[in-house]
Amino acid sequence: MLRKAPPLLLLAGLLLASGCGGSSPSQATSGSSAAAGAAPEGGAALSADARSAATGDIPDTQNFLTLRAPRLRVSMLYPEGWTVQERGSSVSIADKNNLVRISVSGATAPTAASVQADLSTLARSTSGLKAGPARAVSLKSGPAVRATYTTLSAPNPVTGKQVTLTVDRYELAHSGRLAIVDLGTPVGVDNVDAYRRMIESFKWQ
Repeated sequence: MLRKAPPLLLLAGLLLASGCGGSSPSQATSGSSAAAGAAPEGGAALSADARSAATGDIPDTQNFLTLRAPRLRVSMLYPEGWTVQERGSSVSIADKNNLVRISVSGATAPTAASVQADLSTLARSTSGLKAGPARAVSLKSGPAVRATYTTLSAPNPVTGKQVTLTVDRYELAHSGRLAIVDLGTPVGVDNVDAYRRMIESFKWQ
């Protein structure tokens, strides 16, 4: 004969099951978090999700919020409605396959040669990555090095199609800290003006 479990035990079991679903990001807005969660930390390449639809151009009327990452001690504007996820020494901001990642570490100031060498090393371990030349640029936050690379997503498991991302990488240094800012968008989507506004708003805290 089956015995009914006491109500308190049933309640405890439900609470335990609901608590095992994973932790929520430290800071988030509405939108898809799958792409942001897939982005690795550090200087690794951004990775698109072949199962995620491409996002359209960011409109001129887009409202921007200020991202404040106390752990990284940086701030930057980002489009309202995008998902924000802070993980260790990096923070990812995403809306489907529009991907932005900021990572901060202790390192010396970058040069065009060092950034080019890093991307060449990355290309040997990342299938489909192609990097253009790196060059010094001037941002409102100070001098930086900029390079552009493209990457391919893994094939869609159903259609076999791949998504190509174009990524603008900026490396900036301040007081012994190095920030790598990757701003990626699917090929065919024009986010040049919005991404320029974002990188120009970057500030050290």
